[in-house]
Amino acid sequence: MKKAFLRLSVMLLLFPLLAGCTGMNIQNYKATTPELDLFAYFTGETTAWGIFQDRSGNVRRAFTVAIKGDVKDNTLTLVEDFQYSDGETEQRIWVITRHKEGHYTGVAKGVVGEAEGQVQGNALNWKYDFDLQVGKKTYRVHFDDWMFLQTGGVLINRAYVSKWGINVGEVTLFFQRP
Repeated sequence: MKKAFLRLSVMLLLFPLLAGCTGMNIQNYKATTPELDLFAYFTGETTAWGIFQDRSGNVRRAFTVAIKGDVKDNTLTLVEDFQYSDGETEQRIWVITRHKEGHYTGVAKGVVGEAEGQVQGNALNWKYDFDLQVGKKTYRVHFDDWMFLQTGGVLINRAYVSKWGINVGEVTLFFQRP
């Protein structure tokens, strides 16, 4: 009993240290190229291909997204039309506001409050809570969403999805402009 308590105590003490070591920092990408201009990249038409993987790495869903972006002043409106491999369709409309020094906020159906984003170099990091509909149930999850612009105009997106700080899945997308 004493050994089990000691092991549990050590694990509980180490967990915050290990969790603190896993985060990425947007500042690490400040000097990376090509530089991402979020509004310029998403103005007009863009296509994306993606998958959702559960925490074991199994692909649970594949999809394509047709995106139309329109900029007015400091606002980017993205109309995303999803086509899932099982035939389901969905539309999500993002309204993204540009603030100073590479900071952005965004709202969309399902996003709780506002998404907060920041661009540095070729990278964008979004953080937000989202009410995810799965069948007839809704789960509130957290997205730590990273995008990286590559040479040739391909944008790679990796989103880490968690609930109560525990990884529940990952979304991977590749964006391409015509």
